[in-house]
Amino acid sequence: MTGPLLPANLISLPVLPVCAALPELQAVLDAGRNAVLVAPPGAGKTTLVPLHLLQAPWREEGRLIVVEPRRVAVRGAAHRMAALLGEATGQTVGYRTRTDSAMSAATRIEVVTEGLLLRRLLTDPLLEGVSAILFDEVHERSLDLDTALGFALDLQRTMRPELRLVAMSATTDGRAFTSLLDGVLVESEGRAFPLDIRHARRDIAALRELPDVMARTIRSLLAEEEGDILAFLPGVGEIRRCAAALADAPALIVPLYGELDTREQDLALKPAERRKVVLSTSIAETSLTVPGVRIVVDGGFARAPRLDAGSGLSRLETMRISRATATQRAGRAGREAPGIAVRLWTEATGRALIAHYLPEIQTSDLTGHCLDLAAWHEVMGTPPAAVPLLDTPPAGAFQAGCALLTALGALNEAEKITPLGAAMARLGAQPRLAAMMCAARTPPEKATAAALAALLEERDPLRPRIVPGQRSPSVPADIQTRLGLIEGAEHHPHADRASLARIRQSAQRYQKRLGLSQRLAPDPASASALLAAGFPDRVAMAAGETGRYRLSGGGSARLSAIDPLARETLIVAPALHVRTATEICLAAPLDLDNLPATLLARTEEQVETALDTTTGNVIARRRLRLGNLVLRDRSAPAKPEEVQALLLSRIRADLAGSLTWSDSCQQFRARLALARAHLDETLPAADDETLAATLDEWLLPYIDGMTKLSQIQALDLLPLLRQRLDYTQLKQLDQALPTSLTLPGAQPAIDYRDATPTISARAQAFYGLKETPRIANGRIKLQFALLSPAGRPQAITADIAAFWTTGWADMRRDMRGRYPKHDWPENPATASPPPPRRPRDT
Repeated sequence: MTGPLLPANLISLPVLPVCAALPELQAVLDAGRNAVLVAPPGAGKTTLVPLHLLQAPWREEGRLIVVEPRRVAVRGAAHRMAALLGEATGQTVGYRTRTDSAMSAATRIEVVTEGLLLRRLLTDPLLEGVSAILFDEVHERSLDLDTALGFALDLQRTMRPELRLVAMSATTDGRAFTSLLDGVLVESEGRAFPLDIRHARRDIAALRELPDVMARTIRSLLAEEEGDILAFLPGVGEIRRCAAALADAPALIVPLYGELDTREQDLALKPAERRKVVLSTSIAETSLTVPGVRIVVDGGFARAPRLDAGSGLSRLETMRISRATATQRAGRAGREAPGIAVRLWTEATGRALIAHYLPEIQTSDLTGHCLDLAAWHEVMGTPPAAVPLLDTPPAGAFQAGCALLTALGALNEAEKITPLGAAMARLGAQPRLAAMMCAARTPPEKATAAALAALLEERDPLRPRIVPGQRSPSVPADIQTRLGLIEGAEHHPHADRASLARIRQSAQRYQKRLGLSQRLAPDPASASALLAAGFPDRVAMAAGETGRYRLSGGGSARLSAIDPLARETLIVAPALHVRTATEICLAAPLDLDNLPATLLARTEEQVETALDTTTGNVIARRRLRLGNLVLRDRSAPAKPEEVQALLLSRIRADLAGSLTWSDSCQQFRARLALARAHLDETLPAADDETLAATLDEWLLPYIDGMTKLSQIQALDLLPLLRQRLDYTQLKQLDQALPTSLTLPGAQPAIDYRDATPTISARAQAFYGLKETPRIANGRIKLQFALLSPAGRPQAITADIAAFWTTGWADMRRDMRGRYPKHDWPENPATASPPPPRRPRDT
C-alpha cells in the first residue's frame, strides 16, 4: 500500500465484539459497496472500525471522515482512538468541531460533527482527498445527518463512485439505511454484561418533581450500591436543581451537557479519584463511554426541538423517551461490567412508551434544510426533490421554510438560490443569523452581527440562579445588555461565565468569516437594525395591556410587564419560547420614526380613501404596514392622483348613478349602439360596461383638479362621448341616424332609446306623409307615435300608409269630437299640414 506509514501499534488494538464483523465489513468495502453496520453499545464500532479501515487498500492516501452527532462525541471518539494508537489527537487521528480542532498534515482519520460535514460538502462538494465517510449513530436521525448523507450519496452516484459510505448504528433501526445506500448489512453482536433493570413503584406525578426524585434515588444508590452513577435528566435546569439537592452527597457531582466547555466535559468523561455522579442530558446516550459507570438512573424524559404548527416556531419540548432510547440509556451501565439500570417509571408506563422517536426531518423547522438543498442544487445541479433522503420532508414545513427564505431574500420566486442565499449558505449559520450577518456593511456592524449570531445560537448567558425554596428572579429581555456582557463592559449577578466564554469564542469565529482580520467590539446601536434583517417576521408592536405585542409575521407574544422593554412601542424579538403562550425571551427596541432600511424595504403604504358624505370631499387614511402590523395610521389630505383614483372607482362602480346623463347623452349612446349593430361594428361602444372600463381614456383628462363628485356631475358628457369618434365616424352617424326627421308639418326629434326608433308628434305633423321613412341607409323603418293636440299618444304605427286607411278613421272620429277646432281630414296622406300657429296678441 502506498502512502504514509501507519502507526506500528495499529496491530495491537484491543479485541472488542465488533472485531468479529470487521472481515465481512472490509470485504464489502473492498468490493466497492456501501455498508450498514449494526452493533450494540459497547461493541467498539466508533473507535475500532475507523482504525482498522486505515489498512484498507482502497483508501490509498485518502482520509477517513468519521461523523458524530455531537461535539462532545467528536472529541471523545478522537481522544479514544488516538489513545489506542499511543498518540495525541492531531496526529493520525484528528477532529474538528465548531469550537475547536486538532488536525495536522499527518491526520488520516478526521472526526467531525454532522453540521461541519454538511458545510464542507457545500464548500468542497467533491471531497477531494477523502476515501470514505463513516456516519456513526445514524439511528438518531438528526436533520443534518439526513441532509449530509443525502448529499454524500448524490456525490457518490454522480461524481465519486469510488467513495465508500458506511452507516453505523447501535440499534436495529439502522437497517432502514440499507436500501437507501444500496448497501450490504453487516451485524455485530455486543458484549452482554448482566444488567439489573429496576422500575419505580409509581410514576412521577409532575415533571417539576423529577430533580428531587432523582436526587433521592441517587442518595439511596450511593448508600446501597457500588460504582459511579450516570443519571439522565431532560435539561440543564433539571441538572442544576438536582445538583443543588446533592450538594452534600458523598460523591463528586459532575454535570454533562453540550454547552459545557471542554474542560468541564472532560471532567465527566475521565476517571475520578473518588466516586462520581454524572448528571447528563441525552448527550451521553450514545457514542460516549463514561468510564467507571455501573449504575444508570433514567428520569425517562428528553428535550428536543419540535416545530409548533400554530406559531411556525421551533420549540424545545420535554417528552417521554422512546423504548429504544430507554434501552440505549440502560446499556451505558453494562459497557464495562455488570450494571444496574434504575428507571423512574413503572413497568406499565414502560410498555406504553413509543418504539422510536420520529426523525427530525419530520418534526423540525426546515428552513436551513431548504437553504442547503438550494445551495446543493446550485453547485451540483441536483434538484432538491432528487436528493436521496430516507424520509420525504413534510410538504407544509418545507414550503414554510422556502417561504421564509424567500422573505429573507435567499431564494427567488422560482425557489432558486440568490447571491444573498449563497452568501448565507457559506457562513454556515442558521439562515436567520446568516441573513443578519449578511446585512452588516461596516466593520462595527459586522462585529455586532457576529456577536448577535453567537449569542442567539448559544444559551442565554443571563440565567437566574436556582435557589431551593426561593422564587426564581426575572431576567430582563434586553439583548443590548447581553452585548455589553459579551464585550466585558458590564457585569450582572446572573451572568453565566461559561456561556459568555463560548459566545465570545463563537463571535470571534464569525468575525473571521465576515472578513474581519482583527477583533472589533460590537456596536449596540446597530443591533436592532441587524436583528430586523434576520427576523422581519418577529418585529412586534405593542397591543393593549403592557407587555402584550402583536408579531408582524402573525400571532402575538408577551413580555413580562415589569421588564424595562415592556413599555416600548416597537421591538424586534429574535428569541421566543412557546409555552401556553408565546413568550419573548430576547428583544431590542426599534424607533418607529427611524426604521432601519432593511425594514423599510419590507413595508407597504396602504392608502384608504373615502367620500365624506357631508362635505363631498375626498378624505384619505394612510397606513404603513409591515406584515400584519400597522406601524402608522393617520388621516391626511389626499393626493390629486388618489382623489382621481377614488372618484373614478366610485364612478366605475355605479356609472349610471354617479354621472349626469342628459337626454342628449342617452340618445347619442343609443344611436351609437344602433349604428354598431346595423352599420359598422368597429365603431366605439358606449355601453355601461365599456365606458366604465375605459374611464381613464374618455373621462380622466377632463377631471384634472376636481376634488368632488359634484364637480364631475356638472360636466356635459356629450362632447366627451362624441370625441371618442373621429370626423368620418361622426359624419356617418349623423347622416345615417339623424337626431331629427323633417316631416311635412314639423321636424320632430327621433327617440332612439326604444327598441325601434320612434318619432312622437301631433297627428297634424304627419299630414301629407304617404309612406314611413327609413333610416340607417334604409335598413331601419321608423315608428311613429301620433299625439293628440294635448300631447297624449293616440296611435303608434310603423306603417303610416296602412294606418291612414285602417286606423285613422277611428282616431279621427274621436278627435273631431274632442278637438273640433282642429283639422281632421278624411285622407291625411293627401292633406296639407296646418301652418304654424302664431302666438296670440296680448
